[in-house]
Amino acid sequence: MKMPYRTAAALIATTAAFCSHTALAQSAKISDGVIKVGVIEDMSGVYADITGKGAVTAAQMAIDEFGGKVNGMPVELVYADHQNKPDIGAAVARKWFDTEKVDAILDVASSSPALAVLEIAKEKKKILTLSSPGSIRITNDACGPYAVHWAYDTYAIAQSTGRALVEQGFDTWYFVTADYAFGHSLENDLSAVVTSLGGKVLGNTRHPVSTSDFSSALLTAQNAKPKVIALANAGGDTINSIKQASEFGLTQSGYKLAALAGFINDVHGLGLKEAQGLTITEASYWDMNDDTRKWSQKFFATVGAMPNMLQTGTYSSVLHYLKAVQAAGTDSTEEVMAKMREITINDVFYKNGKIREDGRMVHDMYLFEVKKPSESKAAWDYYKLLATIPADKAFQPLSQSKCPLVKK
Repeated sequence: MKMPYRTAAALIATTAAFCSHTALAQSAKISDGVIKVGVIEDMSGVYADITGKGAVTAAQMAIDEFGGKVNGMPVELVYADHQNKPDIGAAVARKWFDTEKVDAILDVASSSPALAVLEIAKEKKKILTLSSPGSIRITNDACGPYAVHWAYDTYAIAQSTGRALVEQGFDTWYFVTADYAFGHSLENDLSAVVTSLGGKVLGNTRHPVSTSDFSSALLTAQNAKPKVIALANAGGDTINSIKQASEFGLTQSGYKLAALAGFINDVHGLGLKEAQGLTITEASYWDMNDDTRKWSQKFFATVGAMPNMLQTGTYSSVLHYLKAVQAAGTDSTEEVMAKMREITINDVFYKNGKIREDGRMVHDMYLFEVKKPSESKAAWDYYKLLATIPADKAFQPLSQSKCPLVKK
């Protein structure tokens, strides 16, 4: 039986109107019809190699996994360079939230700019995820209801690297520390681990970020005669301090050099001859399995380096944010944050992760040792796994948290 023309036409019109209404309703739930996210990185300074272009690329790779859209709405990525200055980072965040309609900031390189942006995010009630900074203040006194600390923190590094070395008999320490929030936090957390295990901290020397001369700090450390000279710095500072320690013959003289915030980029820059034997804690490694290798080869094609945990963390947090927007059907902060806490984090690099009430995303951490040149089979084949630190052991217990959001 054929449907009368007018009836068919009416049905088509009704269906079209319904689809149009549905599309408009869906669009209305996405502010401005676009999901706009940003990352604020060090694009040209001392942390450019470990964040920078790599973090931006990782964020875009997460967006590309969604085909550039969530629930039919386009996803746009913006990025900026804070030049390692907290005031610039805060100004960018405020402008993005106030006038450029950015829905969430999903990484800020370096702890001092990150803490400044965190205050803006709290004020504006916007989601902020942080993979690059390590300061444990992010989930303690500075915590916020929409802030998530993703990849690592100084407590996790202290619990793995510090404990492993002290238990091997390296029980006297001297710190060469970058003079800003991250360096201070790393030194304090690791000092607590050393002393709790019966070790001693013999002293410290603090240096400005992006310094070129570590001779005075290293010689002062040598004169203290510790078993471990701990480098509580990152990026170019770590590379330069290790190179100068080698030039002074410190490692040849029996001192253990611990790169507390070392990354695979640092090992690549140093070469295995100088980096061999270093213990490094990371939350991911490109060569763990077939999936991590496949993802990392795509990353390498753009960046020219394999990813570190800061960059894989940015990828993971952007991917999880988009999953939460998809599940919530909106980019509203409250609803998306609720879904982020509800959904388990599972992606190429991070498995069975959960976001706690203090904003800490908990997951396993890994302690690696840098291979000897004779053990490496190819470029970027630098790590061998010493230990897997379970999530409940790697991160600060909630019972110790100073975050006012934690119920006690």
